[in-house]
Amino acid sequence: MDLDLVTGGAGFIGSHLVDRLLAAGRRVRALDNLSSGHRRNLDQHADHPNLEVAIADACDSEAMGRAMKGVRRVFHLAALADIVPSIENPEAYYRSNVGGTLVTLQAARAAGVKRFIYAASSSCYGIPDILPTPEEAAIRPQYPYALTKWMGESLVLHWARVYGVPALSLRFFNVYGPRVRTNGAYGAVFGVFLAQMLAGEPLTIVGDGEQKRDFTYVSDAVDALLRAAESDRVGRPYNVGSDHPISVNELAKLLGARSTVSVPKRPGEPDCTWADTARIKAELGWRPAVPVTEGVKRMLAEIEFWRDAPVWTPARIADATKVWFQYLGDKTV
Repeated sequence: MDLDLVTGGAGFIGSHLVDRLLAAGRRVRALDNLSSGHRRNLDQHADHPNLEVAIADACDSEAMGRAMKGVRRVFHLAALADIVPSIENPEAYYRSNVGGTLVTLQAARAAGVKRFIYAASSSCYGIPDILPTPEEAAIRPQYPYALTKWMGESLVLHWARVYGVPALSLRFFNVYGPRVRTNGAYGAVFGVFLAQMLAGEPLTIVGDGEQKRDFTYVSDAVDALLRAAESDRVGRPYNVGSDHPISVNELAKLLGARSTVSVPKRPGEPDCTWADTARIKAELGWRPAVPVTEGVKRMLAEIEFWRDAPVWTPARIADATKVWFQYLGDKTV
């Protein structure tokens, strides 16, 4: 039976991918250092005979060499996320998102894997000139997280061209769904909003709330990963989005927010993220299946998951994002 390696397999998207691969009858090795992923994301498979969990760092070449043994397909999702920590500690982000990708690529190359799929980020586009944004748009990362994810993608596509690694890259736009990260730094809007709702706090709206986001449900992201793995395309980046961006104000209404409060608009954030998905539809036959209205219903059905998540108040957000304004204010290009 074929073996798939999922780096970051205990993380948000990674654990959903593991769910799907096991349901399809595949053998899976999930590798994670648990710096942001959680074992509980895989607890539903605790006794599954086709799942092996390896607690290891993708930057560890020896561990990665062991993890790559017998692997046919690699899904490289291991990475550090979030904006503020990347500004505070760029070295850690470079090590994880660039160095870890290099180690994983080299191990995959040595093992002769048949497919290598990289989880990239739409943050590489920065503040785009073109909406919806195609893959050919200018790359303008605004902070170290975005830069290091794009550098990782550049390695993947370079290794495909120079060394023949059969690799593709998927640029995900605003992925959300059950298990979306709730710990650590101030981050993803869904986790922030749901924890605030459970605590009876007003939802914190950045700026005027009219900024739009291309929210992509996690099952659609997993579908894209599987389509990429099953294709014979090599050396190409693909956008993965919903086709229908909505404003943060609209999101708050869909969630049934009782009250909201404004916090300052942050530098380096686009007014709209919107994926041009023509390429992935034409070349991989993928298209989004879960509209945001349905995705929000599914999130609300799982709202208790966020009961113990941090509750972000305007004061806490102001403190957590100080370096954001310090380093990115009036300096974006």
